[in-house]
Amino acid sequence: MQGSRPGQNPGSGSRSPFKYFKGELFVEEVAVKTIARHVGTPVYIYSATCIASNYRSYSDSFANLDCRVFYSIKANSNIGVLRHLSTLGAGFDAVSGGEIRRALAVGAPAGSIVFSGVGKTRNEMALALEVGIRHINVESEQELLRLSRLAGNMGKVASVLIRVNPDVDANTHTKIATGRAEDKFGIPWSRVKSAYVLAEELPNLNPIGLAMHIGSQLMSLEPISKAADQLAGLVRSLRAEGHQLDCLDVGGGLGVQYRAEGPAGPSVTDYARLVQARLGDLDCELELEPGRSIVADAGILAASVLLRKRGISQEILVLDAAMNDLVRPALYGAWHEIVPVQKRPEHTECVRTDVVGPICESGDRFASGLRLPRLDEGELVAVKTAGAYCAVMASQYNSRPLVPEVFVRGQQWTVVRRRPSFEEIIGIEAIPDWL
Repeated sequence: MQGSRPGQNPGSGSRSPFKYFKGELFVEEVAVKTIARHVGTPVYIYSATCIASNYRSYSDSFANLDCRVFYSIKANSNIGVLRHLSTLGAGFDAVSGGEIRRALAVGAPAGSIVFSGVGKTRNEMALALEVGIRHINVESEQELLRLSRLAGNMGKVASVLIRVNPDVDANTHTKIATGRAEDKFGIPWSRVKSAYVLAEELPNLNPIGLAMHIGSQLMSLEPISKAADQLAGLVRSLRAEGHQLDCLDVGGGLGVQYRAEGPAGPSVTDYARLVQARLGDLDCELELEPGRSIVADAGILAASVLLRKRGISQEILVLDAAMNDLVRPALYGAWHEIVPVQKRPEHTECVRTDVVGPICESGDRFASGLRLPRLDEGELVAVKTAGAYCAVMASQYNSRPLVPEVFVRGQQWTVVRRRPSFEEIIGIEAIPDWL
């Protein structure tokens, strides 16, 4: 569909695709209220231009290295987003059989897909082998044994990377840390060499290198630097003992700025310099797995105000969006900026406001004590930095339908996931014939 075009691109002169024009919030050249009027709320809206810019920051910064970007599908798996990234040249990092199928569904070559995850099922591994993905990142000795047997039964040879747990604390939220010794991911540092030897000895496996990923929303390069140094040392040690390593998957995890006044995460340019300094002389093909930093700031969740009520010490703003639509604040205590879609004059009084959803749980809360102008029933708000780990984590709790997703480029916008009907929601269920 075509959007309502302002006199100039509201995103011009700034990297952000979300800008006010004549008091109205736009996504690129489409007014948020236009999409809300046609699609309803709540609704996720993504900027194709912002995603492309974020992806190119990686491809450009790492252009002088033998390096490829494998977008982490779990951050946002909408097939419109995946097709867009595929056309830009991205490969894909999948953590389930369903994500492998999503990448294939948008036309990605199987050889551009890598498969990670601590608990791969037999069927998922069989799918990966059957379609011929690039390689599997193996996270335990048991998985090596299972994969060897399966590959042998299928008459296949599985290329594998051994995922290392470097015991590095990334200083991120404990629920998204993946590189500490107590975390479930990867093979402990002390057993990596023996695991690599096992992979070489097992039939139908072709070990080609190492992988690591220490966590998400990393706001400092220091833990990445420490882990990369350990990885480089391990590569040199394995090679000195006669083992061949040609590929290193160095993970992803760069953080994004959720609070306007908060610290910005590391730049991709600085990240590239670090990788060049620590791993650039190893003569290995390098792989990156960014997700959040490519899509997070490219998305918003637009919602309508259901009502405004007075609390004891604050206003309570009830939205038609809820924790089932965007669970990060309830799950992680995560922060998202919330702004009115209709901009208020500069000196408008703001009041202390709790922004909540309609679900009957106290955890259904997007923000506490936020300073907002008084908003009335039917007005629109935008929950910012909602392009990653938001729509993909949504549920149909309270029998609320999944939120639609809209993709915008310039003046064009398309619904890339529609809101299901109630009949579709219950259509996969059945009443036992003995009731």
